[in-house]
Amino acid sequence: MTTASTPYADWADPHWRDTALGWVGDQLGRHGRRVVGPVEPRVRPWSLVWRVPTDAGDAWFKANNPGTRHEAALLAALARLAPGRVLDPIAVDADRGWSLLPDGGRSLRDTLGGDRDLLARWEQVLPEYADLQRTVAPRAGELLALGVPDHRPEVLPELFEALLDDEESLLLGAEDGLDVEAYGRLRAHRDTFAEHCRRLADSGVAPSIQHDDLHDGNVFVADDGHRFFDWGDASVAHPFGTLLVTLNSVADAFELPAGDPTLARLRDAYLEPWSDRHDRATLREVARLAVRVTRVSRSLSWRRALMTRDPARAQYASAVPGWLTELFEPDPV
Repeated sequence: MTTASTPYADWADPHWRDTALGWVGDQLGRHGRRVVGPVEPRVRPWSLVWRVPTDAGDAWFKANNPGTRHEAALLAALARLAPGRVLDPIAVDADRGWSLLPDGGRSLRDTLGGDRDLLARWEQVLPEYADLQRTVAPRAGELLALGVPDHRPEVLPELFEALLDDEESLLLGAEDGLDVEAYGRLRAHRDTFAEHCRRLADSGVAPSIQHDDLHDGNVFVADDGHRFFDWGDASVAHPFGTLLVTLNSVADAFELPAGDPTLARLRDAYLEPWSDRHDRATLREVARLAVRVTRVSRSLSWRRALMTRDPARAQYASAVPGWLTELFEPDPV
């Protein structure tokens, strides 16, 4: 498995914990706040999150592992480039991959009770998210310079080739990995994949930030719109790839088959902001290609997230080959 060059932090080490708690306390103090109780941790192989009770409400500390460490710098950049679409960080330490955020309130998943409510809300959310992407697109080079992974269509074929050579991450021959037949099919798909990427690169839709895990648990609901969070899987990529996870999550939640008119309606709501420069039929075809190639992006995101010594990574390792096999599944729309 490929490993990152940035040193790993041992989140269980008392010295690391004391250092992080000290940083949190110092940063809150700069904003006139103080910690009033013990932190509550949630640990995953890719990140540690603390709920930090303060005298002005909860704050949230996040430490990323080397494969997702770019999230801290990205949060600061998005707050500057697209104000009001993400939470304004209280503080970030990009070198250590630390971020401290205010409480975002309730998520879309927690707010709505009925199916129709949720689907109608997605029709509001997706154009707001598209607006963020369109706003950020001219500054995509800045995000790459910050270390945000490069998944632009012109580089994805090379990344796909390298991923296919990483037999350890693909769990080649393992019970929960790729078998020889599936691996051969993926290798035979390389030219087709490269052609899809070429068509995306020539689509006239500029690369931008692509969340890569945009579901109803990663959207905060506010009085003046929505805030998008949990950017650890993000990359600079074709923006329409966002639809893969969003439409899959809606389809799973409401047991909708591929091609369901509801999914097409959500796709069109997302694409509408781009209709000022592109005809709708072209946008739909570009979206179909973007959703297809983004399965490779998801596999790459999972491989980065699992760049850790945490033995718990084994619980999630099948996601890397699993997303590649999705290349041959029907598109949601």
